[in-house]
Amino acid sequence: MTAPNATTEPKVGGRAESAPAPERSHKLWGGRFAGTAARAFEALNNSLAVDARLWPFDIEGSKAWAIALWHAGVLTLGESDRICAGLDAVGRRLADGVIATPSDEDIHTLIDRLLHAEIGDVASKLHTGRSRNDQVATATRLWAMDACRRLDVVIKDLQQALVERAESNVGTLMPGYTHLQRAQPISVAHWMLAHFWPLERDRVRLSHAAASAGVLPLGAGAIAGSGFPVSRVLLQGTLGFASRAKNSIDAVSDRDFVAELLFTLALGASHVSRLAEDLIIYGTSEFGFVRFGDAFSSGSSMMPQKRNPDALELARAAAARRLGDLTSMLALLKGIPSGYNKDLQEDKAILFSAVDATMLVIPAVAGTIRDLRFDTARMRAALDASMMATDLADHLVERGASFREAHGVVGSLARAAEEREVPITALSDETLHAAHRALDASSRASLDPDRSVARREVDCGTGPRAVAEQLAAARTALRG
Repeated sequence: MTAPNATTEPKVGGRAESAPAPERSHKLWGGRFAGTAARAFEALNNSLAVDARLWPFDIEGSKAWAIALWHAGVLTLGESDRICAGLDAVGRRLADGVIATPSDEDIHTLIDRLLHAEIGDVASKLHTGRSRNDQVATATRLWAMDACRRLDVVIKDLQQALVERAESNVGTLMPGYTHLQRAQPISVAHWMLAHFWPLERDRVRLSHAAASAGVLPLGAGAIAGSGFPVSRVLLQGTLGFASRAKNSIDAVSDRDFVAELLFTLALGASHVSRLAEDLIIYGTSEFGFVRFGDAFSSGSSMMPQKRNPDALELARAAAARRLGDLTSMLALLKGIPSGYNKDLQEDKAILFSAVDATMLVIPAVAGTIRDLRFDTARMRAALDASMMATDLADHLVERGASFREAHGVVGSLARAAEEREVPITALSDETLHAAHRALDASSRASLDPDRSVARREVDCGTGPRAVAEQLAAARTALRG
């Protein structure tokens, strides 16, 4: 069974249109209460503004429940069919926009009211053997599974943007950095792919989060399980869940899947933030490695010359928000007793906001990458000879020195160049030979950045063949 567009939300208002008589309440509870709820409580308790987006999945779950009730002998086939048809009609109404009433405290109550309006009292049979506890858990899990699919699409597109730019920059060199200090020369493609693989791990974690969400809670009732012999195997197959919850208490209160998805989003946001930070730094006038395009930049209200990488800065800030979302969810879960508690109403506000923000941030970062251009000459000019110090040490090892000895020799030459305020290539042949007998004029070839990159062909390295193999692996991952 496939739900309608999961991003579609009903247009619901906060009050009913004027009517000649007060409308009957469609709350799913209240028979044991003599008085009415206080307005302040109703305002706090009402979650429709948040959970309205669950409607396609609540309808999907309710249709499956109506079919299961027929199989259990609770409903006749005619009643089940009528309820399913009524739910389809409710879905069309919600897609077109409806007006909420004060008694519509959540999306489940709103759907119940609309269903009664469509098919009459037979709608009252739908809730037999079901609680809002397992109902909302089911709808939220279905929403999370769909969100994982949507998130995978945008992450994959960001990866595609990285691969596209990497493919055209295999031979373009730039400084690689450790501690934000120039370290060794690398290819631009190798740097871009360094951001591809964390995103690939995020996609794997998304698949795990989807699997965690794919456990059927429906049939658990409020806490002890349904009192009617509904087939949870049938429900599982109808709704597309991979497995069924084993314990009814756990089924209605388990929000591990929400926490796991929030962790995936938080870690993914940190990966995107690191990519954004690299680009922000490389785009400064001091570095000048990249030039940002107009489409994903903004200007200054005072300084006409400014071009600000706002999309990247917002992506960097988003990582802090996602960390806060995860912390909020874990703090919410840690103190509640077993079984369903109203605290869990807050899970959806946290989850929805985190997914919404991620769905905004990642396409903007992908667009920024496609829109920027590299200043290859500026990057090449930043490759000073000291960055090939390791290559010179390796050259000494090839001529019989131990690496520890070679490290000390090249370190002394780097210090000498620094004291004389010249590049290491400016040191004389005599100075090189005095530092070690195996160094001579031919040793200068080790200080060439192209040679440095070309000799690093280990299968994770920055050499051209290694990067080509890495690109092939990346393209294969994108096809998966």
